[in-house]
Amino acid sequence: MRHIKLTGREATVVRAIGFTESMLGAEIQDFARMEGEDVTDTLNSLMAAGFVESIPYYEEVQLAEMPVTAFELNPAYVHELKQALSRR
Repeated sequence: MRHIKLTGREATVVRAIGFTESMLGAEIQDFARMEGEDVTDTLNSLMAAGFVESIPYYEEVQLAEMPVTAFELNPAYVHELKQALSRR
């Protein structure tokens, strides 16, 4: 099992997305109360690690696409991400 460590911004975005349904980038930004550039950068780092997936699929989301793109947690990492959040 992988031991995941999340930064504060990553943990905030993971909490915003939640563990059940996908969420639009604009909703994540509102929940996290972060600037669009920061949310986009954080989502891209989580996507690069494989923890978050976008709908439709992007390898990297751009700032203009982020608000209307849906994001969800990768089901393969949900258990490990929950543990990472509980350790914070």
